[in-house]
Amino acid sequence: MPVNLDFNSYFKNQSIAIALLVDILPKQRMQDDDWLIIAINEQSIEMANIIASKFNLSFDLLFTQKISTPNNDECTVAMVSETQEIVIQEELMNSFTINLDYIYGQAHRLFEKEIIPKVYQYKKGELINSIEGRNILFVDVSCETGLGAISCTKTAIKLGASSIMYSTPIMASDVHEALQRVVDEIFCPKKIDNFVNVDFYYKSMQTTKQNDIIEVLNNSKRYLPFSKNRSDNGI
Repeated sequence: MPVNLDFNSYFKNQSIAIALLVDILPKQRMQDDDWLIIAINEQSIEMANIIASKFNLSFDLLFTQKISTPNNDECTVAMVSETQEIVIQEELMNSFTINLDYIYGQAHRLFEKEIIPKVYQYKKGELINSIEGRNILFVDVSCETGLGAISCTKTAIKLGASSIMYSTPIMASDVHEALQRVVDEIFCPKKIDNFVNVDFYYKSMQTTKQNDIIEVLNNSKRYLPFSKNRSDNGI
């Protein structure tokens, strides 16, 4: 596989990546139209909180879970969201001769085992209910295949979103092209030909720990699932 060696495409760390993404977001339009920021996984929560805080907007969290091929946990064949919307890589499914019963069975199992516990832990047991009629900006700290973005977009359409935007610091050019067909707008400062993987483009890539995520949510005044139970002084 050819490797992209354009070192202008590298990020020193995630803070730099977030700053570059913030710089290209349409701040005035977002505020005028009261966009709702939505993190599409736990690792994107800090980014969503930063954007929401800088732009004086609210943010929420929509869970998705990868469905792996039967013999390879690193190979994703489908994705399921917390509203049980499923997106399948049909070419991969067919090449591995994976049947739909397997995918739907795994989707149900992962929804019960992985997504529901997270909904209780991070959202007090309430599935997302903030999307109807809203202009949505999905925030994704990293984008490999675009399956997560498509899964969330499918969910947002089902829940009645007014418009759907997607943002991430870096992604493959072909994934960007594919996502343009399913969302209204994409914000991405770096689009890479011959994409390797997300970690390849960071000199330092940190994984946010569970305790750090909980701390961000507890301290944020912008997080919708907690804000209704919080007084003006943040308690």
